[in-house]
Parts: sequence; structure tokens; C-alpha cells
Amino acid sequence: MKIKNLILSLAFITVSISACKKDGAEPETLKPTAENVEIGTANNKRALRGRDFHFNADILAASKIKDVKLVISQKAGQNYASIWKFELSWPEYIGVKNTNVHKHFIIPATAPEGTYNFAVIVQDENGSQLEIKEDLVILDPANLPVDPKIGRDFVSRNGTLIYYTDVFEEKELIFKKGDEMSLHAQVSEIKDDGILYSVLIKKKANYYPESIDKLDLSKVIVVTKVEHKALGNAGKVSTLKLVNGVYGGETITVGSAMDNNEPSANSITGEKAWESGQYQWVILYKNTTHNISVFKSVPITISYN
Repeated sequence: MKIKNLILSLAFITVSISACKKDGAEPETLKPTAENVEIGTANNKRALRGRDFHFNADILAASKIKDVKLVISQKAGQNYASIWKFELSWPEYIGVKNTNVHKHFIIPATAPEGTYNFAVIVQDENGSQLEIKEDLVILDPANLPVDPKIGRDFVSRNGTLIYYTDVFEEKELIFKKGDEMSLHAQVSEIKDDGILYSVLIKKKANYYPESIDKLDLSKVIVVTKVEHKALGNAGKVSTLKLVNGVYGGETITVGSAMDNNEPSANSITGEKAWESGQYQWVILYKNTTHNISVFKSVPITISYN
């Protein structure tokens, strides 16, 4: 009986030790995570040769970031006009844990057209790795169905021109409470259907929409909203007049209680209430037929007191 009890006791100890080993097993190494990923403007996963390219992602490392790099490489089995590869590294993110990776860079004009492997690789100090992978289409702008351009913009204060295109007549665009602010922008080389917004955004809001899809009306003062439908080739949309007869306002008084959003105005209260400080005048256009977006911003100062 004593021998039997001894055997049972030893068996119990063995099982207990085995269970302890399982309980004390090394935990799985955590990997970095990414949210709010945008590959190309409005996340269209498209790049243009010789033009600016947009990438955005909110990265959370498990410990701290060791490296962040981007690789655009050619796909196996695809035909390209020449061999080409593109790599970038962003060492400014090394050592941080929670960060927004927001980058703009030029796609070289030498990049052959085609579909590519797109990867942003985030390495963690704990040895883990995150890969953000997608297919990316690189196009020549000459082959786009529509190539909208924002230009011929001007600003006037109480009817007096103070800014035209890229030529300033004063160091800062400063407006005071009660001033009539005219913000005029024109988008050219468009057709079919599209929409344009001209908005004011406080710099301190730390909010930088680069496409209409990301526009939060609770954070912006709408100066103009204009839409066009079935526009012919080489059309021009202006915040004053759309060539096919649709009109939109382009003037707002500093201190106005309502913005110019169509068809119904929004009250200028809360986060976007008028106050002294730096603003950005942001022009956003999206061709909804062809899913192509462009934007531009101009700094403005308001002295409201």
C-alpha cells in the first residue's frame, strides 16, 4: 500500500511540474499594429510618376520602434518597361512607441507604369515585425482619364486683392472681425462629376484633411461647396461660378454665425468657433467619377479680439 501511495504521489508531482511548465511558457511576442492606413490620396492605392505620393498610418509598437521603411518592388510575372525599385527609410521614428507616420514624397518620373508590391515594414525593438502590404498601381499622369489642378486662387479683404496665386502682397494674410473674406479657387482640367470644398481650419485643431473623404464638418468653416455633373472636357470649376451654370458663394464675413455649406448652413460654434490665431485655407476637390482627389492649403491669420 505504501509503495502504491508513493507511486501515486510521484505521478501527481510529475503532472504538477508539467502543468507548471505550461503555465510558465514564454508568451507570444507582440507585434506592432497599424490603424488609419492610407496608401495614396484618399487611400486610392495609386501613384503618379513625377508627382507627390501620400502615405499615412497610426503605428503602435509593442515596445518601441526600431525601424520604419518603405519598399515598392516589381511583381513576379508582370511585364515592365524597365527594372525599377524604390526604398525609403524614416529614422525619425526610432525609439517611439505610439506615432503617426504621415509622409509625402515624389514618385520618380523614371518609374515604369504597372502594378507593384507596396510594403511599409515596421520593426519593433522586441524583435517582432509588422508589414503593411498592398498592390500599388503606378501611372503616367498623361494616361489619366482626368487630371484636376487647383490654381488661379486669390484672396481679397473687403474687396481689395491681397494675394494672387503664389504672389503675396504682404507677409501675412491677416483678417479682423467684421472683415469680408473672399477666398477664390479654381480647378481646371476636369470633366464628368466632381465636388469642391473651400474651408477654414484652425491650426491648433491639428487637423489636416487631404481629401473630401476625410472632411469633418464639425471642425471646419465651409466657405464654399460646389458640385458639377456631366461636365465636358477641359472644364473649369470656380468657387464663384461653375462653367455649366452652377454657382457657389466664395465670401464669408469673419464673425459670421453660419457657414456657407450647401444646401444648408452650419452654425460656427464649438470646435470651429471664430477666435484669434492661425488658420489654414484648404481647397479640396474630388472627381467622383474617376476617384481622383487634389488639395491645396494657404496660411491665414485671424485677429478676432
